[in-house]
Amino acid sequence: MPSERRLVPAPPISVIRFAPGLIQATVYFADAAKRAGLEAVVNLSQISAREDSKSHAARDHWVAERVFDWSGVPVVHLRPTFFAQWLLCRHSRATIVEDGIIDLPYREGRHAPIAAEDQARLIAAILAQPAAHLGKTYPLHGPIELDQAGIAAAVSEVLGRKISYRPATIPQYRERLEKAGLPEFMIQHFCAIAVDYQNGIFSGEDKIIAEVTGQPPMTVQQLVSLHRDAF
Repeated sequence: MPSERRLVPAPPISVIRFAPGLIQATVYFADAAKRAGLEAVVNLSQISAREDSKSHAARDHWVAERVFDWSGVPVVHLRPTFFAQWLLCRHSRATIVEDGIIDLPYREGRHAPIAAEDQARLIAAILAQPAAHLGKTYPLHGPIELDQAGIAAAVSEVLGRKISYRPATIPQYRERLEKAGLPEFMIQHFCAIAVDYQNGIFSGEDKIIAEVTGQPPMTVQQLVSLHRDAF
């Protein structure tokens, strides 16, 4: 049963931080890793990382991947879709708790939320036996792809009350993030990847976690059940 193998519920997440400086940090880390002769590095990138991304943070992740590749350090790149833990972030959780809605500007886009715990299990498995994974890039997804209305329905199922999806526009979303005091680097990233989400960049279902770990990633319902007190 999930409750027998999951971590103790953590408190709600205040905010997930993105900041400039990733490329420089990657250069220093790759140099240190090569000098130390590390056998494997697992680089947690993101699914929107690509050369032509409109998000500065996502493009930094793409460049950071290339830095590791050029360095010759034995590396595995992981590109997760949105974490299931986004539901626990202050700005997402508040609308669920206070208004009974999810209002992210994602329209009809879809993704399979991936829990941090499941990513941790995969990372541990890779580091324990890295040889088969070195040089590969793995997109990471949860088990079931949903649109935001589907996620709202999954949350409703666990909480026993109606949660609806009522999408905001991207300008409305930007205004809310600005009022919350987030730095411009983060706001630019969140707004750019909202467009990516609408365009299907975050879509997909798990193809690697169950195979490598022998255990499927948790569903939205399982994640919300684990953190039910937060809602």
